[in-house]
Amino acid sequence: MCTVSFIARRTGYALGMNRDEKLTRATALSPARHRIASRDALFPSEPGGGTWIGVNDSGATFALINWYSIPVWVEGESFSRGDVVKSILAADAPALADRLLAGAPLPRINPFRLIGVFPSSESVVEWRWNLRRLERVDHPWKINTWISSGFDEPGAQRSRGERFVRALQQASDGTADWLRRLHRSHGAERGPYSTCMHRDDAATVSYTEISVTRRTATMRYLPGAPCCKLPFSTHHLEMIRSNPGNYFKSARRESTLR
Repeated sequence: MCTVSFIARRTGYALGMNRDEKLTRATALSPARHRIASRDALFPSEPGGGTWIGVNDSGATFALINWYSIPVWVEGESFSRGDVVKSILAADAPALADRLLAGAPLPRINPFRLIGVFPSSESVVEWRWNLRRLERVDHPWKINTWISSGFDEPGAQRSRGERFVRALQQASDGTADWLRRLHRSHGAERGPYSTCMHRDDAATVSYTEISVTRRTATMRYLPGAPCCKLPFSTHHLEMIRSNPGNYFKSARRESTLR
């Protein structure tokens, strides 16, 4: 249950992500710097170590949303989808990400959609895993949004998508303020279909914003619903180049996350 928005810029990009979760879910840890293979990366994390979004020192960002429209689950023991993002943060190009995903234990991972943004080639790639096939979709380098919902995915995509299109008509579209207003918006009604989502049992529990320029990646993190007046924490990462490794060689197994 998440919303991801991407803004292409002349010298970089911005990306915002609302993370929607059950209110009983353990509180996530604030962003920190981690070493993934031979890359440095910034990401918030689950207490167990996995993550849903991160940026590395090549400027590549990866964000994962659960694919609730695929009503199948791994039987028995599974790998956490949070390990997918953590592993792929070793990549600085789509081809490298392809190879890392090929080495992942996909049959033991529940359905997901993974969005990768690569500023060096101005590439936006989405990988879709449905427990049978990994499909790669290449998107143009322009503003876009991705939406998931465990409550009513088609309904949420329609409602939030329409709100996104209306927001594009604003004169401020593509600015940082516009991105934040979009992700804290409730539209016509505060509830399960609003971008800043609220239900009795679940809600938007954090907002992560990534801004990448030629020299620096900046991650701003809000540990709560973006409609709340909470302070951001801000984290920076300088851009460098390096070679990736294969995180999944040492990845641990976790129980199924639903």
